[in-house]
Amino acid sequence: RACSELEKLLGEDSGNGEVGLEGEVIIRRLTDMFREETYRELAEERIFRLILQTLSRVSREIKAVSSPAGAFTESRCQFSAECFRCLRNACVQCVRNQDNVRNVGLIEESVRFIRIFSDPRVLQEPALVAFRCGLQFLGNAAAGNRDSQNAIWACAFPDIFLNCLMHNDEKVVIYSSMVLFTCISWENRSALQDPSNIAVALNVITAYRKYPDAEWIYLIVVEHLLLCPDLVESMYLSQSSQDRVSLLELILAKISQKDPHPDEDAEKLQVIATFLSNCFQTQCKTILKLTSPSACDEQETFVVIRLLDILCEMTSKNEYLSCLQTCPGLLESTVDILRLTHLAGKQSKNVFTATHTMSMGQDLTHAAVGFKAHLIRLIGNLCYQDKENQDKVYQLDGIALILDNCSIDDNNPFLNQWAVFTIRNLTENNDQNQELIASMERQGLADSSLLKSMGLQAEERDGKLLLKSLKKSPAL
Repeated sequence: RACSELEKLLGEDSGNGEVGLEGEVIIRRLTDMFREETYRELAEERIFRLILQTLSRVSREIKAVSSPAGAFTESRCQFSAECFRCLRNACVQCVRNQDNVRNVGLIEESVRFIRIFSDPRVLQEPALVAFRCGLQFLGNAAAGNRDSQNAIWACAFPDIFLNCLMHNDEKVVIYSSMVLFTCISWENRSALQDPSNIAVALNVITAYRKYPDAEWIYLIVVEHLLLCPDLVESMYLSQSSQDRVSLLELILAKISQKDPHPDEDAEKLQVIATFLSNCFQTQCKTILKLTSPSACDEQETFVVIRLLDILCEMTSKNEYLSCLQTCPGLLESTVDILRLTHLAGKQSKNVFTATHTMSMGQDLTHAAVGFKAHLIRLIGNLCYQDKENQDKVYQLDGIALILDNCSIDDNNPFLNQWAVFTIRNLTENNDQNQELIASMERQGLADSSLLKSMGLQAEERDGKLLLKSLKKSPAL
């Protein structure tokens, strides 16, 4: 009885002419009723055919009277929004309705309608509301329904997603990313990887940079884009430094997940790791730009810092360690840039100069904080139970360099601890490296200024170094 009554009410407004207020009232009634599962389950295909006829007529009216700049009439936009709300509610956890709206052609009609509003110049609130509701409907129509997902993909990819991801309205970006994530399948990934469609993936990263808390955008990247090594490489090489940093942060989030990755995913991430290793080797000397007081563009150096963060994280996990330990040139480049930054800090006062303010870096915000410590950490990871890499560091005279960093440095929190960790890995089951360190003569403290600033001094007594307070004991 409910379905018959609703069909009758909607049918009364199915004549010719502009859809009026009565039609909007009827659609609103349907919208309210479809909030309840009982009415959703009772809906018949004929209801959606009538909605299609009504929505198509509104679409034609909008095209006839609207300018390219999006000067849409408020009444038509409001009615369109109500139609999409109705369809959105009808598809909530209802496969039958999802199939019906697809079978009658509502997905194709809705995409055509949304395309009218996808012009970034469309900023009028009534048009934006209809735009958002249309995207929400597509999201609900696609949820858990592979046939509907494929139908949306076929008529919306790539242009709808290209426009929506770069839209000025945040909700449009979020809702379109929801639709994109829902519709990506194993088969559709190949379309994303096509060089002619790389702009979609690039727009996803740009959208993430603008809205880093948007979960749907995050999921698109970590669950789909990062499992396509060739696509990641193409994206990285095509991006600005800002977007590269965003992409690298997402890769870091992916590999930092606590749960181990499936073998197939780990293999793809290993390919990405090798590529990023090569990028680090090529770009690492960019960090030396920070020695200049006039350095103002830090984005390029942030790329190097994020690359190093990723390599440190990856080499701390068994599934990526062996891959990077054998990566040509990585260890040599890491030792080389450690030497260059260490020397740069000694030659003049800059961000690589060791500081002793007892703040442990808490007051420092520049890009290079922790960079040397992470370089030493990476060297230690690459030498873990790897005799060949241990010997390489010996040949590069890297052991003395690392020992020279066994100090407290506010610019590099935990530098001393990472140096000790790395020396341990360098000497494990390696007689040559052990003998080198044993042959070094103790010549006293290289720099006692830090101890003095802390009110302490070192004294040698019976072959041992003892710490003594510089403050005089109070008189009794």
